[in-house]
Amino acid sequence: MARSLTDTYATHADAVVLSSDSVVEGFLYVGVSGDVKVDMVSGDTVTYKALAAGVVHPIYVKKVYSTTNGTSATDILIVR
Repeated sequence: MARSLTDTYATHADAVVLSSDSVVEGFLYVGVSGDVKVDMVSGDTVTYKALAAGVVHPIYVKKVYSTTNGTSATDILIVR
């Protein structure tokens, strides 16, 4: 059976509001580099240090923490 584009490529993105903790699910795109504190789908809380800008990172998350709670990167999108 042939795979559709939605099986292999991102088809949707949402901006992360960094003024509050955002409950989301998908991969991280970082527009301006910095640290990103997240809850992984597994339930682990992790802070990724100095994530590069302009990249969809292969990190599947369910929550992104606000700038007051550990995230310094900006222009973050959740891609799925």
